Amino acid sequence: MDDAPNQPQAHRSSFVTALAWVFIVLSGFATLIAIAQNVMINTMLPVDQMEAAIHSAEAQQNMPPVAAFMTSHFRLFFGAFLALSAVTLISSIALLKRKNWARLVFISLMGLGIIWNLGGLFLQQAIFSSISPPATAPPEFLDQFQSMAQTMMIFSAIMAIVFSVLFAWIIKRLASQKVREEFEVAL
Repeated sequence: MDDAPNQPQAHRSSFVTALAWVFIVLSGFATLIAIAQNVMINTMLPVDQMEAAIHSAEAQQNMPPVAAFMTSHFRLFFGAFLALSAVTLISSIALLKRKNWARLVFISLMGLGIIWNLGGLFLQQAIFSSISPPATAPPEFLDQFQSMAQTMMIFSAIMAIVFSVLFAWIIKRLASQKVREEFEVAL
């Protein structure tokens, strides 16, 4: 005889299971990489000397404000990447266990991913528009530089749109009634 209390068994969709496992693997690797990066930055790199060199370069080259901010706060960016990777890993594991808070966190992470991808396009445009090769450069170099910049911007735009659509689709699926019911029964 089965002594377990009668609880309704939720249908465990393969979508949620596959999504959780994909993000467990991806965020697990990302978390390990982020830990290694943070250890290296905080123990091996002469941060004070690097920051002095960055400030010197800013003064001499009229660095774009976005690039200056990013290079001046690289510890913050690597720390934020570690935190985001760890949150994604934890919520992916909880998503596999059908915890509703993880579904909500995951929807938020996907929304943040859309904002990040589309915002990155504007950041890239701001950086590329403020960088120009020296006027003394040969015309062939100027043409190649312009071609490279356009190719990178087009490729980045395509990737940002593809990932934004993918993340929006994941949000739609996680917010669907069928998936919500799956998480409600798991409570």
